[in-house]
Amino acid sequence: MAAIVEPTNLEPEKQTLLNQHKEKHFTAGEIVRDIIIGVSDGLTVPFALAAGLSGANATSSIVLTAGIAEVAAGAISMGLGGYLAAKSEADHYVKELKREQQEIIDVPDTEAAEVAEILAQYGVEPHEYSPVVNALRKNPQAWLDFMMKFELGLEKPDPRRALHSALTIAMAYVLGGLVPLIPYMFIPIAREAVVASVVLTLLALLIFGYAKGYFTGSKPFISAFQTALIGAIASAAAYGMAKAIHP
Repeated sequence: MAAIVEPTNLEPEKQTLLNQHKEKHFTAGEIVRDIIIGVSDGLTVPFALAAGLSGANATSSIVLTAGIAEVAAGAISMGLGGYLAAKSEADHYVKELKREQQEIIDVPDTEAAEVAEILAQYGVEPHEYSPVVNALRKNPQAWLDFMMKFELGLEKPDPRRALHSALTIAMAYVLGGLVPLIPYMFIPIAREAVVASVVLTLLALLIFGYAKGYFTGSKPFISAFQTALIGAIASAAAYGMAKAIHP
């Protein structure tokens, strides 16, 4: 999240309005993104693997063993990928923060001109943005925060973001990955278990796709259909390939 500069001279009536107004924006985008990444891959990859092994006439126990191994490996791999991505983002932010901080020290007039340029892009007139530029020059930390957000478009990342991202993606992958394997735990014949797995997983994909669309602001029903279609194509391709190689 971006650093928040506490107002020191806000008019009382405006502060009262802000205190009375409660924002209802959805702000858990990063968590939802991680869950979507984990669950979507978790539902699709083990589903395709199980279907492929079933097409190769493997027993339910073999499908289940291979599926659980894949879920474990996939969760570790996906979690590590999420950790490295978030860590790289944090490292990039720190690098750019130090560079911008040094530029404010070395070329303050140029940086002040950049503030004026940014404000001018929002339609603020020179006589209006000049006091703002001067006020920021008197507050180096606020000036730095302003440049990071409005010049570079970078938000300060949560220092715990990398670990949280890794754990969220990994757990979501496990939860999604176990769904297509459940029928194989109770049905010993893989040819029969795969039918139940297809029905159960497609239902889960439809529900997940609907929820994804709802929380991300896209059309839930279209999202549900697209998500289920991708899973169906992946599993059908794996099953067909296995049948072609091992009739």
